[in-house]
Amino acid sequence: MKRTSGAVAVVSAAALLLSACGGDTDTPATPAATSDDTDSETGDAAAEETEEEEAPADEAASTEPPVRDANAELVIWSDDVRAPILTEWAEQFGEEYGITTQVQVATDVRQQFKDATNVDQGPDIVVGAHDWLGEFVQDGIVSPVQMSADTQALFTEDSLEATKYDGQIYGVPYATESLGLIRNTALAPDAPASMEELVATGKELVDAGDADQVMVTPVGQQGDAYHAFPYLSAYGGGIFGTNEDGGWDPNNVIVGSEETIQGGEKIAWLAEEGALNVNIDFPTMESLFAEGRTPYMVAGPWAIPNVQGAEIEYAVDPIPDFEDGGTTIPFLGVQMFYVSAKAANPTLAQEFVNTYVTNEEMQLALFEAGQRPPALISALETVSADDADIEAWSAAGEGASPMPNIPAMNAVWGPLGQATADIVGGDDAAERLTAAQEEIVGNIE
Repeated sequence: MKRTSGAVAVVSAAALLLSACGGDTDTPATPAATSDDTDSETGDAAAEETEEEEAPADEAASTEPPVRDANAELVIWSDDVRAPILTEWAEQFGEEYGITTQVQVATDVRQQFKDATNVDQGPDIVVGAHDWLGEFVQDGIVSPVQMSADTQALFTEDSLEATKYDGQIYGVPYATESLGLIRNTALAPDAPASMEELVATGKELVDAGDADQVMVTPVGQQGDAYHAFPYLSAYGGGIFGTNEDGGWDPNNVIVGSEETIQGGEKIAWLAEEGALNVNIDFPTMESLFAEGRTPYMVAGPWAIPNVQGAEIEYAVDPIPDFEDGGTTIPFLGVQMFYVSAKAANPTLAQEFVNTYVTNEEMQLALFEAGQRPPALISALETVSADDADIEAWSAAGEGASPMPNIPAMNAVWGPLGQATADIVGGDDAAERLTAAQEEIVGNIE
């Protein structure tokens, strides 16, 4: 290991149907907007990667928002990738309780859900990323999920933690994702024991003419805070401190702290050694690794299809730590089911997320669509037994830090990303991170 960081009582069908009949299903729907991946919207390369992966096949498809079916007692919104699977399970739920269900595709789930819910035309359930949570709670558009202790115990600890805001659970998780080290095993047969060993091996390969780059990961001219975070957090630093309840504190920005600056100095060192480069963006990274021109790539599961398509023999490892004790900690992203605060049928919505989303078969079906480690422990164990990649990604994400789910995070991505790019380009880590801290604090205020 690299690091460590009961179902609700089932109400009767009759009671559920009474709740369904009491919903305001006759109100006409209002158009909203559309296009979405349900992955974390960080404004960085990670989000762009997933959008490319999950973009609708029909580029001419309508981007109009879904319109709620007034005849459906339970309505779920998701992206186009998960919708077919959810439709099967929603129909099964409808048959069990004698109701009409509908799964609708939204192409911008986050914004369309906000727009539609604000005019009482949104779905009962929406599928999306955990880092939307703070914004949704602030806007008053999602409700806590009433999850028993027994049900909570079914999920990995980190995935469940990501569903919480101010100590309350607001969703049922179904998948996780984080960064790891993807290694070309022909160039680097053994996993590096440290970042120093990784750099040494990469430089040897470059010097011998067997590789062009020591390592690749997205930086770009504007930086990428998501991919830089494992280094920034390595010495106890990061973005926000925590409050008394253990939640993220927007009034305690730690980007300019000594600990974060120490991580920034490691970014500078990696750049000096040729392991980080502002000329490497996501497409360039993918091309270099697929062409066998670098032994290492720090990326997420979304990069694997391109590696497989290039027929590169690879392995997935945790991002190595530093020899002086710095422990690289990537962000953890979690996908989950939210219940709308304005659900037409809140009892039905709570029942679906607590009894169906917690079902191993449903979690396995969702895994087949997204190829992300399941959040349900039993489902994770099942897929890990048959899929070495999933077992490896799970290990790579062990102890990962759930991406802050507070609205203040929107003020972070641009300033912090640019600061890391400037550090890679040669600027002083302490000066740039101190300046980024000031800009972030100013944006929050």
